[in-house]
Amino acid sequence: MAPNLYGNTNPDAQREVLDGLPVLVFLERAGKIVFANAEARQMLGLTDGEWIARPVEDVLWGLFPGTAEPQTLLTGTRHGSPFHATLPAPDGRLVPVEGTYSISNPQLREAVIVAHPSEKERAPKSRLMEDVLSSLPEAVAIEHQNHVLYTNPAFTRMFGYTAEEASGGSLRELIVPETRLNENATLLRVVDDRESATAETVRTNKAGEFVDVSMQIAPLLVDGAKVGYVFTFRDIGDVKLTEAKLQHDAMHDVLTGLPNRALFLDRLNLTLTRRLRHPDNGCGVLYLDLDNFKGVNDSLGHAAGDVLLMAIAGRLRSSLRPQDSAARLGGDEFAVLVENIVTPYDLEVVAGRILHEMERPFDIFGHTVYAGISIGAAMAGPEHTSSDLLLRDADFAMYRAKQAGRGRYEIFDKHLEVYVTSHQERERELRTALDKRQFTFLYQPIYRLTTGKLEGFESLICMRRADGTIEDVDGLLAMAEDTGLSIALGRETLDTVCAQLRSWSDQLPKQDLFMSINLTRRQLFNTDLTVHLMKALTASGADPLRLVFEVPESALNETPDAAVAVLQRLTDCQVRVAIDDFGSSLAPLNHLLQLPISMVKLASRLAVVSGGRQQTVLESFIRLANALSLPVVAQGIETREQIAALVRMGCTLGQGPLMSPALDPERALELAQIGSRAAGSRG
Repeated sequence: MAPNLYGNTNPDAQREVLDGLPVLVFLERAGKIVFANAEARQMLGLTDGEWIARPVEDVLWGLFPGTAEPQTLLTGTRHGSPFHATLPAPDGRLVPVEGTYSISNPQLREAVIVAHPSEKERAPKSRLMEDVLSSLPEAVAIEHQNHVLYTNPAFTRMFGYTAEEASGGSLRELIVPETRLNENATLLRVVDDRESATAETVRTNKAGEFVDVSMQIAPLLVDGAKVGYVFTFRDIGDVKLTEAKLQHDAMHDVLTGLPNRALFLDRLNLTLTRRLRHPDNGCGVLYLDLDNFKGVNDSLGHAAGDVLLMAIAGRLRSSLRPQDSAARLGGDEFAVLVENIVTPYDLEVVAGRILHEMERPFDIFGHTVYAGISIGAAMAGPEHTSSDLLLRDADFAMYRAKQAGRGRYEIFDKHLEVYVTSHQERERELRTALDKRQFTFLYQPIYRLTTGKLEGFESLICMRRADGTIEDVDGLLAMAEDTGLSIALGRETLDTVCAQLRSWSDQLPKQDLFMSINLTRRQLFNTDLTVHLMKALTASGADPLRLVFEVPESALNETPDAAVAVLQRLTDCQVRVAIDDFGSSLAPLNHLLQLPISMVKLASRLAVVSGGRQQTVLESFIRLANALSLPVVAQGIETREQIAALVRMGCTLGQGPLMSPALDPERALELAQIGSRAAGSRG
């Protein structure tokens, strides 16, 4: 019977488990082999009854490393040490074997020797059992009293340890990370109590790298007695990577890689909670919205819009401090969480840095794009008990930044909340007016300055209130742009103005008056613009040559390359195009050369002739336009002196309160029938 080397309370059970292993197992004490398992006895040709304690050198010849002294087995460590030897078979053959020996009790000079012969020397039964274990895709390790007795090839592939390196050692020392030692001990206790345990955990390979595994531990039972453990490992690294990617994608914007709204609000809530414990750690939020995203989408396509959003995200990251974090909330809206600040001025510094980064043009598919951005900032206060409240106030401030001119930032305060609330009420009023078609149109005359002859009208859409009063919608156009309502306003304008133009043409066959329509940036780059234009012209029968679209200079500056294509499509429809507010931002003069335009409309401030540099600039504009045979229209004329000065400089056309206010359709028709400008307007 095998001696109780490991303190097992059931020696018979120990013997049975060792007899079941497909390897040679010898137990040594004081230089003598006192037990050999069934595999070893079969190799030696001995029965169990024939076994007696024998010196190591009689059983294993030429043991390496070491000398002929069997005590050399006891000079190693508790880890398995490899050896090579020869085992004398009963038929006279010398069978080469190799394996490991491990010290089990240095004081008693006890050791475990685990070996196996070469492949061709193995017994069929042994090969069959080992083939079965070798074919398993899971890594298997059998451990007896904290010593590894067997590992299959999958174990070597997963953890890098060969069977010889693992044999005799401890799995705890081989593959269990220090941070998981308590977990390992707990799992073994669970096995002792419940007969098995399963866990997803990490182990380390031979190179010291972590391996994600699904591990199952089962007791090794012989006649109902637990004599060891069987460990099965399945590599779940790919599964973990997939789960991590799914988790990342669930909390991040797929396009830009920035955190999404859910993750941003979660971080903001955590920051606000920490702030309750540490009031000195101030924080705030920036709410960002692109000023020209819809125009880029409409003019260059959605793919270009996606590229722009990714570029915006990149610049946003580069402009933030390490402790700040940015997120994409959706569409063209972004947010920034600014931490560890003291005053709203700290928010201004971050907002200013972002605006500076966004001033540089973007190269999108070979097109130069200027993507302005409006920022609202809100500093967390006692009233901000949730992330939604703080984000709402930052949104209020962003809304005000857009109304104040875009490309800027605003800091939230209570006065701003009142303003934005009022503005939202006006937005609802405008939506109601669109639903009920509560609009009317006024027409401002445009005269030839030298003769006073009426040349055309500028159409102005107005909103009719429930009480019958008329409100000019100029003050609401910026808001309509931000909400997309300007597209619906543009369609309403096209339908009405084209019908009015045809009506006047029928009543004034000898007059060759033109009608101008103002286009906003959204309307200009709306992909359906030319489609609806052709529908309106067809339905009304209006002459397209008498229709002029006034395009704001700012829209041309934002995406000049795309603007060329859009304006060309308009001229292909035989309508004319005028640059409106020319000189308001000192646009490149080469717009006059590159764009298919037929008229230039000066910014109102330039029509005020005050001498000095401004007059020099004005004269240069007019002289260049005349050289290109482009009529120049001056707006907002209030005095006869202005008319006289503009005529001297070569300005062709003009309009303004001095010459005539905007008129309703009936009065405009009467004026056209007279064919001259209002009294008192002659210079």
